[in-house]
Amino acid sequence: MAELPKGFPAPTPAGVIEIKQYPPYRSATVRLEGMLAGATSTAFNPLFAHISSNGIAMTSPVEARYPTLTLEEPQMYGQAEVSFLYGSQEIPPGQTTQGVIVQDHPAMLVLSLGLAGEYSWERFQQSVQQLRAWLIEHPEYQLCGSARRFLYDSPFVEAERKRSEVQIPIRKVSPV
Repeated sequence: MAELPKGFPAPTPAGVIEIKQYPPYRSATVRLEGMLAGATSTAFNPLFAHISSNGIAMTSPVEARYPTLTLEEPQMYGQAEVSFLYGSQEIPPGQTTQGVIVQDHPAMLVLSLGLAGEYSWERFQQSVQQLRAWLIEHPEYQLCGSARRFLYDSPFVEAERKRSEVQIPIRKVSPV
């Protein structure tokens, strides 16, 4: 696994649900429309070209953000954003290639489920439902954004050894 971006917490262990705080970060992002299941594969080449041409080190994880509707019901099509994360916000964006945008993201509180095994779309959807069930049991937290997936290992790692997380942004709700 490549290094995590500056200030990022360690990956959530497989099978564990936890609340995590992320610092602000910078990403190179590709927006895609179509089959959500293949978005990370489709975005790989333009993102790799961006970091390679600008001398930016590869970090882990790869981030994939999906439409808010994926939180309510299974979706197969829509717009996804796939990102390679910069090691820190101090790294200048450099030249961007067609289809790649550089974004700065604010700090974020998330509910995270750690996974081990293949990066399948079905596992993502099942994980989102698990996180939604956790939120129902913990009304002191409220959903406040789109689901995302962190993929920690390269395509060359065997499926059973891959690590990932499914996360949803949350905020603490004031007691009534």
